[in-house]
Amino acid sequence: MVSTIAKQFELSGIGLHSGEITRVCVSGANPGEGRYFVRRDLANQPIIPALVSSVYQTTLSTELGQGEAKVRTVEHLLAALTALGVEDARIEVDGAEIPLLDGSAKIWVEAIKNAGLDNSFSPSDLTISQPIWLYEGDAFVAAIPSPELRFTYGIDFTYKPIGNQWYSWSPDRESFSRAIAAARTFGFADQIEYLQKAGLIKGGSLENALVCDQNQWLNPPLRFENEPVRHKLLDLIGDLSLLGTIPTAHYMAFKASHKLHVQLAKVIGSSLLGMVR
Repeated sequence: MVSTIAKQFELSGIGLHSGEITRVCVSGANPGEGRYFVRRDLANQPIIPALVSSVYQTTLSTELGQGEAKVRTVEHLLAALTALGVEDARIEVDGAEIPLLDGSAKIWVEAIKNAGLDNSFSPSDLTISQPIWLYEGDAFVAAIPSPELRFTYGIDFTYKPIGNQWYSWSPDRESFSRAIAAARTFGFADQIEYLQKAGLIKGGSLENALVCDQNQWLNPPLRFENEPVRHKLLDLIGDLSLLGTIPTAHYMAFKASHKLHVQLAKVIGSSLLGMVR
């Protein structure tokens, strides 16, 4: 099965946290090279492998780094590449953050398909044989033995437009493009000022994120009735993609974060693959 794209593509846009415009060029890579980022704006164009071992921090996005070279908010692009079967890809970026685009993986998916690849999740020979559970307060992530690849996510917010939501998805039953890719990132109106003062979400807007207050969405309509939980599931896929290949299992999460997602990937990597990749 072909595991890389036939032709390169470029997209540009504003970074969610940096507020800076960056351009990304995605091109094919040799079999076995995996997915990796190249900071083409830096001297010697350093390479940052899209692997768990490269994770630098996980505050409101996943950031990878090698030495002084960093690249942030990689999860949406990585989820799209992984879900469409792109195992090997060279991702060049001229800044420190991947563009948010419309806040989802939809535009990435369309670009990947136009570049000549539209597989489903590549079947993995690796499987989870024993349950893995990680907790942080009442939040958890888990990987449960399963004959098929499956993802289940739950969220619970005091904001009435969201409340408690659960969603379960299997790539064998519905495509990522249809069920997950278009779900946008979301945020809360009463947290915007605080986060911006902390140097975060400088590039966030009503054009690239769903925003609600305690009672209503400020920029409807939603693309799905349960768009927020579908987006969290998108993030989970992007973070688990840092294993290189996602082992067959039923992945579950509740009120989790990028931090917990990555912790689960590290445990799987060390126990199943024999090392943290």
